[in-house]
Amino acid sequence: RRAAVPGSGAGQAGMEEDELECVEELEAVLQLAPEVQLAIEQVFPSQDPLDRADFNAVEYINTLFPTEQSLANIDEVVNKIRLKIRRLDDNIRTVVRGQTNVGQDGRQALEEAQKAIQQLFGKIKDIKDKAEKSEQMVKEITRDIKQLDHAKRHLTTSITTLNHLHMLAGGVDSLEAMTRRRQYGEVANLLQGVVNVLEHFHKYMGIPQIRQLSERVKAAQNELGQQILADFEEAFPSQGTKRPGGPSNVLRDACLVANVLDPRIKQEIIKKFIKQHLSEYLVLFQENQDVAWLDKIDRRYAWIKRQLMDYEEKYGRMFPQEWCMTERIAVEFCHVTRTELAKIMRTRAKEIEVKLLLFAIQRTTNFEGLMAKRFSGCTLADGTVKKAELPPPSTNPFLEDETGTETDETVIEKGDIDRPKKPKAPDNPFHGIISKCFEPHLYVYIESQDKNLGELIDRFVADFKAQGPPKPNVDEGGAVLPSCADLFVYYKKCMVQCSQLSTGEPMIALTTIFQKYLREYAWKILSGNLPKTTSSSGGLTITSLLKEKEGSEVAKFTVEELCLICSILSTAEYCLATTQQLEEKLKEKVDASLMERINLTGEMDTFSIVISNSIQLLVQDLDAACDPALTAMSKMQWQNVEHVGDQSPYVTSVILHIKQNVPIIRDNLASTRKYFTQFCIKFGNSFIPKFINHLFKCKPISMVGAEQLLLDTHSLKMVLLDLPSIGSQVVRKAPASYTKIVVKGMTRAEMILKVVMAPHEPTVVFVDNYIKLLADCSTDTFQKILDMKGLKRSEQSSMLELFRQRLPAPPSGVENTSSMSLTAPTPEQESSRIRKLEKLIKKRL
Repeated sequence: RRAAVPGSGAGQAGMEEDELECVEELEAVLQLAPEVQLAIEQVFPSQDPLDRADFNAVEYINTLFPTEQSLANIDEVVNKIRLKIRRLDDNIRTVVRGQTNVGQDGRQALEEAQKAIQQLFGKIKDIKDKAEKSEQMVKEITRDIKQLDHAKRHLTTSITTLNHLHMLAGGVDSLEAMTRRRQYGEVANLLQGVVNVLEHFHKYMGIPQIRQLSERVKAAQNELGQQILADFEEAFPSQGTKRPGGPSNVLRDACLVANVLDPRIKQEIIKKFIKQHLSEYLVLFQENQDVAWLDKIDRRYAWIKRQLMDYEEKYGRMFPQEWCMTERIAVEFCHVTRTELAKIMRTRAKEIEVKLLLFAIQRTTNFEGLMAKRFSGCTLADGTVKKAELPPPSTNPFLEDETGTETDETVIEKGDIDRPKKPKAPDNPFHGIISKCFEPHLYVYIESQDKNLGELIDRFVADFKAQGPPKPNVDEGGAVLPSCADLFVYYKKCMVQCSQLSTGEPMIALTTIFQKYLREYAWKILSGNLPKTTSSSGGLTITSLLKEKEGSEVAKFTVEELCLICSILSTAEYCLATTQQLEEKLKEKVDASLMERINLTGEMDTFSIVISNSIQLLVQDLDAACDPALTAMSKMQWQNVEHVGDQSPYVTSVILHIKQNVPIIRDNLASTRKYFTQFCIKFGNSFIPKFINHLFKCKPISMVGAEQLLLDTHSLKMVLLDLPSIGSQVVRKAPASYTKIVVKGMTRAEMILKVVMAPHEPTVVFVDNYIKLLADCSTDTFQKILDMKGLKRSEQSSMLELFRQRLPAPPSGVENTSSMSLTAPTPEQESSRIRKLEKLIKKRL
């Protein structure tokens, strides 16, 4: 601007200072709050720099005239700015003029609104006044109507009360007269009506006449009760026989009256009648009578059946149906019988035998079941035996329908696990009402089952010795020993039988017996019949088989022995699953308070040990069969091998043993594939480290010898990967867990040979290559590699020192030991090395 405007001096400088002061004052006035500025930008969005809150005039002028040459257009720019200023002035002037009359219009509108509100308020007040006048008028109109309504209500109540009083007075007079004449049929209906009417006068008991009527009603009720009891005593005396003429209509009506009287009258009638009805039973089956003993218990139940039939015929219509007199007589008979049987069994406890006890219990439970079919159990609320609550439906696969005797004898087979189960039948409400007395004597039954199971285990042992091991069963998988099914069938029979006798402590005692003989079966039948192997140094037990003894020549199992091991393994697996189901079933049968005391975990662990020992025997047998071949490999002169040929004879020998054993084991474990997978995994974990150890013994090795070993290692690796389906017509993919073990172990063997093949010069490259390929920082392993290469001790010492120097630093907090391992190579690195190795083998071939 200074360049464009000529002239300068003190006057011009003063004018510029005045202009700057004006600008600063204007900016101070126009400084808006941030909220106001944000609202203006949202309502009037603009991209013009002049509209920005942080507008800077100097920057804006520099933008318009960035160079000296642009000052040539200064007049044109000034004219545009002046034009824009004039337009802004016009807009501002128009807006200011438009706002001149706004204030007057607003005040006028406000005044009009206030006038309208005042008019509205006046109208509302008028309406309210009219409403109050209307309400007052309605009250005056309805005042007389309300008085008439109250009078009508009081009059109705008075008339009703007088009618009730008349009915009550007449009813009391009639009731007293009918009571004297023993007209119980009319009394039953009248008494109920009088009692109902008397309830309306409870609030008037302060009136002497009402209180007198109430006392007369109570006196009549007491007189009726005593009179009815006397009539029943006369008809059914405590001493003597029943009235020969049978029940009368008077007694039948008297029972209807007793329903209305105090419940104690009804209970007294029922008690005396039942006591008189069972008096003959107590005489016939006294403790000193022959028919009272357990062998004649049927006669007790036959007697009560005859008595119930006699009652139905003679007295069935005398007592009301809701009294359930037939059921009450039967329930009282059960209580008396239980007491009498408990007393006589305590006296003659030494004479109780198992067969006699079971006979008595069977007849008793049959009678209880008959009662459940005949009666509902509604009278048991007053007795000692409560109706059991129904347990929730069970999902236990061991559950079977137990409503009949045929199902109780059903054989527990493997197929039962997948069979649909029927819902459990409702419990018998009368269960235990008599049979509870036999529970203290069930120790006789438990001791008998202990003896029977001991004889059963001995018979299983004898049968196995006599019949020998089961025949190989290739088509159906390993044969389960039939004795295990017989054992669990007997267990189920005992469990069902004992649960019918008691669900308390006897079930716990029976569970202890089950545990005892499950362990005996596991050790005597299963572990005791596992084949034992022999060696040149003498006999080896199963325990010694589990320990590797390198160099011993172990005899190989025959096909029959392999099948026997697989059969024992399958049997142990079946026993393990069935024992778990047995535990669940026992917990269902026993009382809820005793469930925690049933635990067969120890027995299931025992069968798991048998399974583990069986698998270890199979692994040990195949592993020992491969030992001679590995020994032959380590004794070969690998430094003298001149060319690479087909796989070595020791590889052929290992493959031959695998093809002989694995198909037999796989076919006999077809029903338990998971344990065959465990066998493969355990064999891989045992064979591969042993192969690597023998590989270290092959020293020294020439380059050609290392290539031959690489070929042999690759052949063994392919065979091991195909191990689960070797010799099978159906090719299945090997389990991933097993494949991972084989790939990891055999890849390590291949990397060892690859390091051996690498030149040891320069030493730094050799050491780094070893650390990279093997990921093993153990100096022992590196020493073995150097021995395999046939290096001298002087060379080895320098390389060992370099190896220690080149080892990566241990992580913080980890001790620096010679056995520290590096991070294992990733699967991609392993697969890449395997492909390189395969190419190398093909090239050599």
